Amino acid sequence: MCDRLLADGHDVVAVDNFLTGAQENLAHLSTHARFRFIFHDITQPLAIDGPLDGVLNLASPASPKDYLEHPIATLDVGSAGTRNMLELARATGARFLLASTSECYGDPLVHPQVETYWGNVNPVGPRSCYDESKRFGEALTMAYHRTYGLRTNIARIFNTYGPRMKLDDGRVVPAFIDQALGGAPLTIFGDGSQTRSFCFVSDLVDGICKLMLSAENYPVNLGNPDEMTVRDFAERIVRITASSSRIVSLPLPEDDPKQRKPDISKARRLLDWEPRVPLDEGLRRTIDYFRGVRDALPSA
Repeated sequence: MCDRLLADGHDVVAVDNFLTGAQENLAHLSTHARFRFIFHDITQPLAIDGPLDGVLNLASPASPKDYLEHPIATLDVGSAGTRNMLELARATGARFLLASTSECYGDPLVHPQVETYWGNVNPVGPRSCYDESKRFGEALTMAYHRTYGLRTNIARIFNTYGPRMKLDDGRVVPAFIDQALGGAPLTIFGDGSQTRSFCFVSDLVDGICKLMLSAENYPVNLGNPDEMTVRDFAERIVRITASSSRIVSLPLPEDDPKQRKPDISKARRLLDWEPRVPLDEGLRRTIDYFRGVRDALPSA
C-alpha cells in the first residue's frame, strides 16, 4: 500500500508497532523523500502534524496463528485502535477507510458471501477475538459516519497473498509454499474439501485505492471469486514448485469456515474493480520471494 500511494504521487506516513509486521518490509522506503515512519501502537492516541487527506486503518493481526497468540491485543486494536484512527481522521478532516474482513461472515450459511449477509459468527469461540473486533470496528466506523458525517469506507477483505508475508505466518499460502520448498508434507485440515478464494496483493491494493476514492459508506467485498478447495490448492503448490512433498491431513480447527467466496458484484459495479493477476502468476511471484527468504536463512 505504501509503495502504491508513493507511486501515485502522495506523501505517506506509515504507523506500526510491528507486533506481527516486519521493519525490513519498509527498508527500501527509508530514504524516500515523501515517506515517514512512526513507531506507534494505535491503541494509544496519535496526533499527526499537518493536514491529512486519508487515514487507512489496516492495523491488526490477521493470521489465526497471530491473533490466537495475541487475542487481547487483537480486540484492543479493533476497538480502541479503530476509534483512535477515526478520531485522527475527524481531527484532520480526512476520509477514513477500515480494513475489515471476510471473517465477519463467520462460517457462512450464504454462499457466495454478499455484503448484505449478517454472518454466522461464534461470539465466544477461539476466533472471536478477530471476528468480533472487526465487526465492532465496522459498527464504530458507521457510528462516526452517522454521528459526525465523517467520510468512511469499509473493505471486507478475503484471502490475500503475495510477497512480504511472513514465512511462519501460519496461513495456508506461506505454510504450503514453505513446506513444498523444504520437501516437507503439506498439511491440510480435515479432508481439504473446504474452499478458499485467493487474491494477489496488488489487486487488493488497487481495490482499496478505488474504494477510498468512492462515496460508498457500507461494506464492499474485495477478493477473488475464483473458488477452489484447499486440497486442490495444495496440489497446485506442489506442481508449481516441482516439489516431492506429499499431502497429509490434520484435524479441522474449531470454527474453521467451510466455504469462503466473495460476491464482488458491488465492487464491479461501484468501483469497476475485479482481480486481474492469474493465480499461477501470483503464486510464482510469491514462491520466488519465499525462495529468497529461505535461501537467506542461516544454515542449521
